[in-house]
Amino acid sequence: MTIPPQAAGSLAIDLQDLSRLRQTAQQNSPEALQAAARQFEALFLNMVMKSMREATPQDGMFDSQQSKMYTSMLDQQVSQSLASRGVGLADVLIRQLSSQAGSPAVPGTQKPAPAPAGKANPWQPVAAIANPPAYVSPSAQAQAFQVRLASHAEEASRSTGIPAKFMLGQAALESGWGKREIVGADGTLSHNLFGIKASGGWKGGVVESVTTEYVDGVPQKRIEKFRAYDSYADAFRDYAALMRNNPRYKTVLDNAQTVSGFANGLQRAGYATDPNYASKLMRIIEQSLT
Repeated sequence: MTIPPQAAGSLAIDLQDLSRLRQTAQQNSPEALQAAARQFEALFLNMVMKSMREATPQDGMFDSQQSKMYTSMLDQQVSQSLASRGVGLADVLIRQLSSQAGSPAVPGTQKPAPAPAGKANPWQPVAAIANPPAYVSPSAQAQAFQVRLASHAEEASRSTGIPAKFMLGQAALESGWGKREIVGADGTLSHNLFGIKASGGWKGGVVESVTTEYVDGVPQKRIEKFRAYDSYADAFRDYAALMRNNPRYKTVLDNAQTVSGFANGLQRAGYATDPNYASKLMRIIEQSLT
């Protein structure tokens, strides 16, 4: 079910409707710009809620296609209601687009403090309303990923001293924010978020999967055996045990107080063969996680 975007107070829930938002935002009317920004804020909130729903189990006895449809409708209206009150995103969009277009800012908005020297403006991606999915998807995905796994990361942090945020960043890098999690031939989840291989006398479940290994800097596809767990909690516990008990990762624990120490320590210890592993991990931790 979709709600006509032309209706007053409607929510642009279809990505095709973003073209209408772009056209509206390009008008020289402050009122039109404000309407487009509010719609985008509602769309952003709706995508966050959708990602949160997808990150939680939905296979209970009362779940059905009909219930999911009505839940989606409810989320759309809640998103619209929240956007009508405002969470700040629309105001940032208005300021950015007004300055780019040379038009006066909408009354009631205030100019944000400039970013410190040498620092990128954290809201800069939001200004690109012509291509909002590039901003919305990573943020919504990262938030849902953190909420889903935060308690397991905190438990592993207490036993290793590695900040939970750092481990969540590594899990995000290894699993593509959970979208590339290793699965069995029958589609069964391995819950292996860290790409840990079934070596070192592993006695548990095993899943075979194609992986990319770098040999002399050249990527090669291989079929490897990976550990399979009963839950994400077990995956984080096994990762923590690997960090504590394997001597090669001692320097990782010794330098886990900083992002660079943790990421570079993992690369030097040979956790992955990707020559850019440390830089990729640091970028995720510093830019995508809260």
